[in-house]
Amino acid sequence: MAAEVGDPAPQFSLLGTGGKTYCLSDFRGHPLVLAFYPEDFSPICTAQLNSYSSATSDFQELNATVLGISPQSLESHDEFSRRLNLTFPLLADVDKEVAIAYDVLGPLGFYRRSVFVVDAQGVIRYAHRTRAGLSFRSSGELLDVVRSLQ
Repeated sequence: MAAEVGDPAPQFSLLGTGGKTYCLSDFRGHPLVLAFYPEDFSPICTAQLNSYSSATSDFQELNATVLGISPQSLESHDEFSRRLNLTFPLLADVDKEVAIAYDVLGPLGFYRRSVFVVDAQGVIRYAHRTRAGLSFRSSGELLDVVRSLQ
């Protein structure tokens, strides 16, 4: 069953950059942006995560956190994050259980570029799943969604 707007966000606990474990419940009380992306070091993923990283202060002003999630290893995420100088954590969903819970797997089990905004109570308030993954939701659009939750 797909995670949809109005549903409680599926729980997760994943290792992320910085050697920390991140759980959905850690972010209860303020908005959370979950950016599912297909692959570290790919051109579109690089552009997407750079865009979100450059808007970190705008998200922080709204008391919102951004998390990037993909199926690559923690080592890959650490290197990708370091090279891009990202300002938010990348989480390793190597077994794709979180991707399954959020219904972001496409044909052949590949991640579809997807983004969710979860409100302070843990409810999904925005969901977008791409079909082809050649574009991504802008920081401005996501910031507007987070502002609407205030």
